[in-house]
Amino acid sequence: MGDRYEIIPIFLACILHIAVFSTLILAFETSDANIPARPLLIKASIISEENLITPKKKRVQERKRAEEKKRLDDIKAEEIKKEKIEVAKKKKIDDFRKEQEKIKKEAIEKKRKEEEELEMKRIQAEQERLEDIKRQRAENEKKRKEIEEAEKQAQLDRELANEQKRLDALRSGALTRYMYALMTKIENNWIQPASAGMGISCTVYVRQLPGGEVVSANVEVCNGDESVKRSIEAAVYKASPLPNPEDPSLFERNLKFIFEPIQ
Repeated sequence: MGDRYEIIPIFLACILHIAVFSTLILAFETSDANIPARPLLIKASIISEENLITPKKKRVQERKRAEEKKRLDDIKAEEIKKEKIEVAKKKKIDDFRKEQEKIKKEAIEKKRKEEEELEMKRIQAEQERLEDIKRQRAENEKKRKEIEEAEKQAQLDRELANEQKRLDALRSGALTRYMYALMTKIENNWIQPASAGMGISCTVYVRQLPGGEVVSANVEVCNGDESVKRSIEAAVYKASPLPNPEDPSLFERNLKFIFEPIQ
C-alpha cells in the first residue's frame, strides 16, 4: 500500500536532523576541550526606539531640512532684497544729488547769463551816456563858440562905435581939450625938484577908475633923474581924480601920455 501520509520521508528527515545536531555538539566539545573557559564579551549598544529611523521620522527630517533650506533661502532672499533696496535708495540719492547739482548748475548758468546781460546793458548805457555827454559837449562848445563869436562881434561893434566916436571927438577937438585939461591939472600939482633941467619929457602910464580916481602911476622913459620921475608920479596922485572927457567915448582906464611941463 502506498505511503498515504508521507511518514517515511518525515521519519528520515528527523533522523538526519538528529545526526547533524549530534555531530555539531561533538565538534564543539572537541574544539573547545583545551581552551580555558572565559566569559563571552559582546560589544553592543542599546538602540532606543527614538533613534530608530522610521519612514515617518525620515519624512519629518526631510520636511525640517526643507523648512531650514527655505528659511535660509528666505534669509538670503531678504538680504538680496535689502541690498537691492539699498542700491535703489543709493541710486535715488545719487539721482537726487545729480538733479540738485544740475539745478544748481542751471541756476549758476542762468545767473551768469543774467549778469552778462546786465553788464552788456550797463556797457551799452554807459556808451550811450558817454555819447550823450560828447554830443552835449559838442553842442555846448558850439553854443559857446556862437556866444563868443556874438560877444566878439558885439565887442567889435562897440569898439568900432567907440572908435567912430573918438574920430568924431578928434574932429570936434574934444580929445585935445581933454588932454589939455589932464596935463594942466597934473602940472599944477607938480613940484619941480632942483635937479629938473629944461626940456623935461617923460612918458607916463596911469591906470584910473571911472570917475578919474588914480589907481597907479609910473614914469618909465624920462630924461630926468629919479627925483624927477618920483615928482611926476606924486603930481599924478595929487591930481586925482583926473578930469573926465566931455565925450565918454574918450575915457580909457589905461592912459599913456608924455609929460612935458612949461618951465
